[in-house]
This record gives sequence, structure tokens and C-alpha cells, in this order.
Amino acid sequence: MLKKWLPNWLNGLIVGCVLFANLIIFGALVLTLGLVKLVLPIPVVSKLLHSAYKGWCKGNRLGLWLGCNDIKVNISGEVNANSWYLLISNHISWLDIAVLSSLNALPAPKFFLKDELKYVPFIGTGAWAMGMPFMKRVTKAQLAKNPNLKGLDVERTKRSCRNFRHHPTTIVNFVEGTRFTAQKHLHQQSPFQHLLKPKAGGTAFALEVLNEQFDAMLNTSLVYSGQSDHVCRNILKGELESIHITIEVMPINTQMIGSYQTDKAFRAQFQQYLNNLWTVKDKQLSAIHIQQASTELTPSKEIEIP
Repeated sequence: MLKKWLPNWLNGLIVGCVLFANLIIFGALVLTLGLVKLVLPIPVVSKLLHSAYKGWCKGNRLGLWLGCNDIKVNISGEVNANSWYLLISNHISWLDIAVLSSLNALPAPKFFLKDELKYVPFIGTGAWAMGMPFMKRVTKAQLAKNPNLKGLDVERTKRSCRNFRHHPTTIVNFVEGTRFTAQKHLHQQSPFQHLLKPKAGGTAFALEVLNEQFDAMLNTSLVYSGQSDHVCRNILKGELESIHITIEVMPINTQMIGSYQTDKAFRAQFQQYLNNLWTVKDKQLSAIHIQQASTELTPSKEIEIP
């Protein structure tokens, strides 16, 4: 919005300061309340903690409103801020977290994060305070050396997910496990044009633990348009043109529930299910990219999602 009146560099500077200050202020507040909760695990502290987290979400919403001309949200189905959802999404940029946390139609999101992020100030420490699950991958070599590591990631995820039962929550899982880049796409030999291969473990764990709590699954697609392919650089330089968020509300059925760790048949079935979703998502993203290219001169035009 600001870029209508300000030069790009100044707009990007203001937006960067807003997002950074929002992270520092609310990150420190969430961490402080998280430490208090360790000593005083009472409902009022938990309520304050979640209020501070929602403040961070609102700050992200302000930063995106200031920094992007055109934000489109297309939700297919009904959502409720007082419900529980599992949101699966493609992963393009660090900005994805700010974008998904800014959606006020959904309950406050909690993210599945890499274990390495636990030690990042404000981001990792705030996520720890909110009880978000950190995914620590165990390689085959590590497992062969220490068989006791088997199943630890499952139990850690289960414990974290159980904490979400007390507050309406959107559990967010970036199914590809890492951000999309051309190099990763080539290295994986991904069969998709705009996506990496999906990893099913985190999604299956969440469904296994909280299937009775979830009201639906939100199949989400993110697309950015800017002067370059680097999304964060675009917003910090005032060159982010549009953000497209497509959310399909999907029911959770019994075929999606099972023991991913121990049931080989279910594991193969669930992997195929996610591959099918990713095939459809890839076609959807291709359609959005094509329409973006054809409407560059009229960015305010609504885009119809097939």
C-alpha cells in the first residue's frame, strides 16, 4: 500500500522495520510469558501467552498490508476462528510464516519447525514457548548406530500436538520439508514443476494424534509475484507485487488416519495420497502463474482458481 506514494527503497525499509520490530517485541514477550508458564502453569498465564502470540500475527498482517499491493485469499469452503485445523502448504520463502500467520479467518497457527531453529533468538525461542513441535530428522546411519533413536520424533511430535488441544489452533506443516529452490528441485529430480516432493511423516503424525480434534484439513497453495524470484528480497526492496493464497477445506476421513511409523501399507497409501494432492496443486500453481503473466498490467483483477 505504501508503495503508491513512496519510492520502493523507502517502502521496503519501512516494511522491514515493521516486521523486524514486531518479531523482536512479541518474540521477547512470548518467551518471557513462556518462562513464567514453566513456574506458574495456570490458565491466566496461558491466556496471556496466546494473546501475545496473536499480537505477533496482527503485526505480520500490518507489515504485509504495508508492503504488498495485492493480497488475494481464496478459501473454498467454510472456516471458523474457533475450530482446529491441519494446514498443509507448499514452502517458498521465510515470508510464508508471516503470510500464514496473518490470516485472521483462521485460528492462530502453530508450525512444525526444524530442530535447528530452536536456538534462533526470538523465532525459535518463541516457538519453544508456544509448545510448537521441532522435527529432528534421524538418518539411517544414526539409526543403525543407535536403534534407541527410533520413534523419538514421533513421541516428541505427539507431546507437542497434545498441547494444542486447549486452544483453537491451525497446525501448519510445510510438507516438502524445506523451501523450494531451483537447485533443490533439480537435485530431487522432482516430478512437479513448481513443487518439491512431499514428505508425509509430519502430516501423518499430526493426523494420528489429533484426528478427533481436527475439524478439517486446509490444503493451501502460496504464490508470490515480484521483480525477482527471491521473495524476502522483493518485500525488503519494495518490489513485492502480489501474494496469492488458495485454501481448500477438505474433510478428514478414516483412510487418512493410521500408524505411519509401524504400518507399511498405510505408509505407502498415505504417501500416494499426498502425491496425488501435490499433482493437483502443481497444476493449480501453473494456472496461477500463467494468469499472473497475462495480467501483469492489471494486478487488481481477480484470479479464478480452477
